[in-house]
Amino acid sequence: MALKVYFAGSIRGGRVDANLYRRMIEYIQRNDVVLTEHVGKSNLNLIEQGRERDARIYDQDTAWLCDSDVLIGECTCPSLGVGYELAYAEARGIPCHIFYDRTKTQLSAMLTGNPYFHIHPYEREEDIYPVMDKILGRS
Repeated sequence: MALKVYFAGSIRGGRVDANLYRRMIEYIQRNDVVLTEHVGKSNLNLIEQGRERDARIYDQDTAWLCDSDVLIGECTCPSLGVGYELAYAEARGIPCHIFYDRTKTQLSAMLTGNPYFHIHPYEREEDIYPVMDKILGRS
């Protein structure tokens, strides 16, 4: 049975890793469903849309979180939104897996110090996929 994956990656916090997000999402989609596949798109509107529009985004994202089996986040680019999504998922008992490129950043102690989060540092993109296979029950 396909897993429902909430993929978390920076949108308004910076899109430097958008192509990596797209590749990770495509990899997950080989066998599973990514509820937030838009995170990997390069043509996202990054500008605040006003309180009402942002409220609809919040409502949709939290509904997807509640419907997900697992959260996979790429956290090399710091993002307030991703941090919020991680805390929201933790509060609801959704397993959370955090990837980050250790050659480019350090994670906040609020993430690395929390035993709830499964932290997966990497140095090369190809190191990500065998770990995702384990998370997704493919190996």
